[in-house]
Amino acid sequence: MTTPGTADELAELFRGAIRSGRLGDGERLPTVRQTARDFGLAQATTAKAYKQLESEGLVITRTAAGTRVAPGASRAPQPVVEAARRLAEAVQSAGTSLDDAVAVLRALWAEPEEPGAGNA
Repeated sequence: MTTPGTADELAELFRGAIRSGRLGDGERLPTVRQTARDFGLAQATTAKAYKQLESEGLVITRTAAGTRVAPGASRAPQPVVEAARRLAEAVQSAGTSLDDAVAVLRALWAEPEEPGAGNA
């Protein structure tokens, strides 16, 4: 997606990040002011996008706590997203391919065989 120029486009950008798990449950979004600055948008445009996300139940805004991804809105809770980020950084710095990293994760995910299973 290109740089968002409207509230709808900005909301879609955040919506995608939330639904894909790039932003995990409880993770804080930048302030309206910071987001507006980052994308070169008016603060009113950014506020409108945040309101859209809030009306969809994807984020919760609280005074003094900011705007955070709503519980259950993301595919992954914040600790999983943070661990995935650390894993991605380690994989990239080690020069390992994404396919190899996924293969390792799949192997670790698999349940261990029962002792003696398959030994008839």
